[in-house]
Parts: sequence; C-alpha cells; structure tokens
Amino acid sequence: MDRRQFLTTTAGIALGGFAAAAPAIAQAKTKVRVGYLHTVAVDGQIWTGMDRGTFDEQGLDLELRQFNTGLEIFQALIGGSLDVLATGAVLSNFPARGQGKVFLINDIEVATAQLWVRSDQGIKSFDDLKGKRIATATGTTAHVFLDKALRANKIDPKEVELVNQTMPAAVTAFISGAVPAVALWVPFNVTVRDKVPGAVKLADASAYYPQAAIIGGWAAANDYYEPNKETLGKLIRGWAEANDYILANSAEAMEKLQKAHYSQTPLADINESFKAQKMFTSREWKQYYSDGTVTNWLQQSTDFFMANAGVKDFTPASKYFDPSLYLKTIT
Repeated sequence: MDRRQFLTTTAGIALGGFAAAAPAIAQAKTKVRVGYLHTVAVDGQIWTGMDRGTFDEQGLDLELRQFNTGLEIFQALIGGSLDVLATGAVLSNFPARGQGKVFLINDIEVATAQLWVRSDQGIKSFDDLKGKRIATATGTTAHVFLDKALRANKIDPKEVELVNQTMPAAVTAFISGAVPAVALWVPFNVTVRDKVPGAVKLADASAYYPQAAIIGGWAAANDYYEPNKETLGKLIRGWAEANDYILANSAEAMEKLQKAHYSQTPLADINESFKAQKMFTSREWKQYYSDGTVTNWLQQSTDFFMANAGVKDFTPASKYFDPSLYLKTIT
C-alpha cells in the first residue's frame, strides 16, 4: 500500500466511522428539567407539544416533574432540581425576590380563579362576606384574585377571616360547611358544583380583565437563563407551535388532551377549564410583550404579593421579565 492508498483508505475508514456515528449525534437531544402544574391553563401547551413532537423537533428532551402548587415548584427551582418551570400567578412572586427569570407567558387566567359561597349560610353578596371565613391557598392565583375581588367590591381584605389551606383542603372545608366561602381555581369548581348544589359562584377573574389580569407562564433558574438562551429559544419555538395548534384546533386539541392526560376528568370539564383561560397566538403575544402590557400585568400581581408579605425592596417586573428572547425567537 503506497502513501496515497493509505491516506485514501484511512480517510475512508474515518468517513465511514463518522457516517456510522452521525445518526447517534443527530439523535442527541438537550435535556431540560421542567416543573409544572397539572392544570389545562399551565400544562396544555406542554402536553400538546410533547404529543405532537414539537419539542422533540427542536432537539429538546423535556424531563417533566409535576407539582401541586406554584410555591412548591419555585422551591424546587431555587433548590437546583429544575432548570425551568411553568406555573400560574406565582410567576410574579419569587422572581420579584430575585429568584427566577420570566421569559415566556402561557395565557391569561381570565376566569380560572373563582369565588364560591354558600347561600344556605346566608352569603349572597360581597357585603355578606364581612366577618366571615374564606378558605383559599394563600400566595396563589386564587389569593391574588380574591384580594382584587374584595377591594373592587369595597371590602377591605382585613374585614374577612382568611383560612390558609391547600386547595383540596379548602374545598373540603367548603363542602363540609366549615367555611361559607372558598376562593379556588379550576377544576376544583367542578367538585364544589357537584357536591354543594346550593353553592353560588359570586365572581371570577374575568370581571377585572383587561384592566387587571392574572397571567401564568415560564421562568428559568437564575444560573440557567443566560448560558442557555439558545436552548430556551428552542423551547419557545416548540411551545409556540403547540400553542398555535391549540388555538386553531381547539375542540380536537382538548379531546386529545383529555384522552391522553386527563382521563379522570370529563371532556366537558376540560372544555370548561379551557374556556376559563384566554390564549393568544404566538404572533399576537408579540404585541403584548413589546408594548409593556405583559410587564404591567406581572407588576400588578407582584405589587399584591410584595404588599401582602410586607416586602418593600423588590425587583420590578421590568427587571425580572425579559421579553427580548421571545421577540427575537418569534418572527
């Protein structure tokens, strides 16, 4: 074998080796550890994207981990066991304390938060709530909504007795009659409606939109955000395709979501949960990112959380929310 033959053969072996390795390289995906809540308003785009392969097409391998509340997810993010999370109103809480960077919005929880009362205990209006016990999970979407609803109806939140419980416990207390009112989020309304025939929905968050809006979305860990913007851009693209599919094919999307991920919940209740949120196409969201609307909505909830916790020195939404990555990604 002369030198030319040797080089050709060696090159052939090398190229052959590369060709054999190429599929393995092409299949390598970037793992992203994702915490989420199992409600349609939070995980609708996640599961739709997983099922349709939109994240997979972006070269992402989402390692999903379910939590019960936004508080629990942020604790996991801060503890280092998650890269990103998707949640509800709590999105406006921890980042304002310097814990997490918000980069993507899912939707407006326009009617997912609701206030239910027991007319058999004499509660028929907001005025009747003065001095009464209201069960809810403080620091959550339901709590933000309740505070807004009380103030809008000229009730000082101090005029009611807030009973802080997990949401299942709050709903159980309402059903048993231990409390005459409960501020909840869907789908817990279904249990209340079915178990307490005389229960009345006094208000939901849609009454205060668009002047005020409770929005949910995604945040990344502080030390993950900057060095992983390329990965987060791919996450946004995978999310956008799923989001736009849901809007264009709502009935089909909800049916598939119910069959694959909410089999214990009737389709009618899934559709009700879907209608309780307000979604926009990925392109429509660009306007709200650009003109400061999203920042303003986040700040409204942040103001509530900080005032409620007595925190005066906090990071404003204009600092903890970065719209640039979304605007750069969605063209």
